[in-house]
Amino acid sequence: MTIKYINRKTGELQTETPPAENLLKFFYNNPFAKLTLLPIAKRKFISAFYGRRMDKPSSVEKIKGFVEELKIDMTESVKKIEEFTTFNDFFYRKLKSSARPIESNFVSPGDGRLLAFKDISEVHNFFVKGREFTLSEFLGSENLAEKYKNASMLILRLAPNDYHRFHFPYDGIPTETTTIKGSYFSVSPHALASNFTKVFCENKREFCELKTEDKGEVLLAPVGATMVGTIIETYTPNKPLNKGDEMGYFAFGGSTVVILVDKDKIKIDQDILTNTKNKIESFVKMGEKIAE
Repeated sequence: MTIKYINRKTGELQTETPPAENLLKFFYNNPFAKLTLLPIAKRKFISAFYGRRMDKPSSVEKIKGFVEELKIDMTESVKKIEEFTTFNDFFYRKLKSSARPIESNFVSPGDGRLLAFKDISEVHNFFVKGREFTLSEFLGSENLAEKYKNASMLILRLAPNDYHRFHFPYDGIPTETTTIKGSYFSVSPHALASNFTKVFCENKREFCELKTEDKGEVLLAPVGATMVGTIIETYTPNKPLNKGDEMGYFAFGGSTVVILVDKDKIKIDQDILTNTKNKIESFVKMGEKIAE
């Protein structure tokens, strides 16, 4: 599998080469590896162990090479490379406010590669293999599943080189966080193609509902992944906030934010829907308009 995506700003078709791509291919495409090694790789203690390594002062030695290899624009960062105290301190770095202007209407909660489905039922025709994906299993609630059964669904995939803080896409009042414990499968396209349902319904995930004045309720669900030791929520529940305010951040690794919105009140931008139908992701940045 070649991982390609559309850069919305330039219209270019680009190729993604994630760190450890060959290892991911081996884990998810080799029958022996799927039976023997993958169950070990997905376990919490592996991600937690690696996360602790990234919190050690000695891990700063990895930053410069990581930046150079993945061509990360450090002019956007509040801190300079030499000011970070650990690799994780760099990984969930804050950006200058000017680096991510907040556009009009409904915006992306983070940087990443976006898939969008006008109706959640379309997910089944895209890449669901193995057992059927259900909202009740993903959310751990029959009541919430019924509430969002006709929603639109957006899946924002963060690669390791992306900005790893996530934000609120609209003004509103957020509920408290609900946490669902789970494993740590990779969220790479290799893993999703292997079994979308397993990744999203077995990984650790959290969610809150954003209550808005004119767009109904929006469900936001950050999902952990391999080598993500922690999902940290930084917002204050039950208090009004503005579009673009920070919701939280991920520690080291690739991650995902799943968004459920009322399809009758929020219209996803057509180019994103078209790219998804063509089985290709759209690269967006936090604060960029993705719907109206």
